[in-house]
Amino acid sequence: MAKFYDSILDQHREFIVKQKMFFVASAPLSSGGHVNLSPKGSDSFRVLSDQQVAYLDLVGSGNETSAHLLENGRVTFMFCAFEGPPNILRLYGHGHTVLPGHHDWDDLAQHFQLPLSTRQIIVAEIDKVQTSCGYSVPLYEHLGERDHAEKWALNKGVEGLETYKTEKNRISMDGLPTALF
Repeated sequence: MAKFYDSILDQHREFIVKQKMFFVASAPLSSGGHVNLSPKGSDSFRVLSDQQVAYLDLVGSGNETSAHLLENGRVTFMFCAFEGPPNILRLYGHGHTVLPGHHDWDDLAQHFQLPLSTRQIIVAEIDKVQTSCGYSVPLYEHLGERDHAEKWALNKGVEGLETYKTEKNRISMDGLPTALF
């Protein structure tokens, strides 16, 4: 049975900290646009207060979340218990992208270890929290983090990453601009 809350409680924060993976969902306003759902990991999520969260976003093949947040701000985060008692936690809110050089960057960046592949920090104000049973979520064993993204970034180098972001991360798949440019 789903339960709703107006803020992130201590029990929610404790659950979030234990998870090795989370999902980010966003969508454009256009009914013809595509809903984006991205898995994230690497100890990149932080609860900043009972109403605010942030995650460190790495360079990737697309930048849909940034485009959607720039257009309408809507974002949902989902955490699933893949070990231990079953549980699903969703955080609903409105967010924005913070880029290096932004006046909030230094304050936010101190919460993370910043690998070379860092692209931006996504910040969201949470207005609704939902928990549900998670009975059908399978059990999985966490074997560790992948190092592919950082190896890829090191191989590209700083200039190569900037070129890649210019070519692949400035426009969404639906033609929306991202916060990068």
